Amino acid sequence: MPLAETAFAKINLALHVRRRREDGYHEIETLFAFVDAGDRLIARPAPQDQLAITGEFAGELTDPFGNIVAKALSALPRADGLAITLEKKLPVAAGLGGGSADAGALFRMVRDTYALPPDWQARAARLGADVPACVESRTALGRGTGTELHPVEDDLAGTPVLLVNPRVPLPTGPVFAAWDGLDRGPLPTGPASAIAREGRNDLEGSAIALCPVIASVLACLRDTNAWAVRMSGSGATCFALFAEEAQRETAAASIAFAEPNWWQMQGRLR
Repeated sequence: MPLAETAFAKINLALHVRRRREDGYHEIETLFAFVDAGDRLIARPAPQDQLAITGEFAGELTDPFGNIVAKALSALPRADGLAITLEKKLPVAAGLGGGSADAGALFRMVRDTYALPPDWQARAARLGADVPACVESRTALGRGTGTELHPVEDDLAGTPVLLVNPRVPLPTGPVFAAWDGLDRGPLPTGPASAIAREGRNDLEGSAIALCPVIASVLACLRDTNAWAVRMSGSGATCFALFAEEAQRETAAASIAFAEPNWWQMQGRLR
């Protein structure tokens, strides 16, 4: 029987950038959360590893050897090959950890079928700073470059969430490079809900400078009944959290009417 796994969309409920490091990376503090929807991976046994990509955003992944799922296959030793079909539902370069989520889903497939090597966290981190969090796909604090994970009181599971992307790709590197370098302080303390309410995304300013339509997305989401609105990661996707599903659905319909070309995804936090 084929294996199937969802690559849950990652959002940063808060993202505080503390400093630039000498190695070119940035010290961050973030609150990772995951939506109960995302890309879809199906795996079948095969003589050797294979990767096929389908879905709405498949055309944006043109380098099969550079794809993070192919790299994850190479990073995980197994007795058998796997033929992977990746249905790409999440936009690329969107602040949703799409590639990292895909790799995380593959790690879970291997874990549940074969077992992961003892150093799986280091292998995941070499693929990308978000990958260790995406393997677990649970709400957690991330420090360092995002690979140092810490538990947090999660009182947001089941919260209705709306994701909106203006269909403009925004690579991470230029957004971090344009960060103004100001340390605005650490994450708030407390449960996930308090951090989501009181936190911020220190990359919003640089992302909007590079992709001004993000400001319009945020304005549309703030003109709803959402209790928290923010950009995720380095953008351009923004999210809104709601108290009730009906509020989310009303907001989604209103934004779809006003901006029919924007991408949307509805779900709940895991």
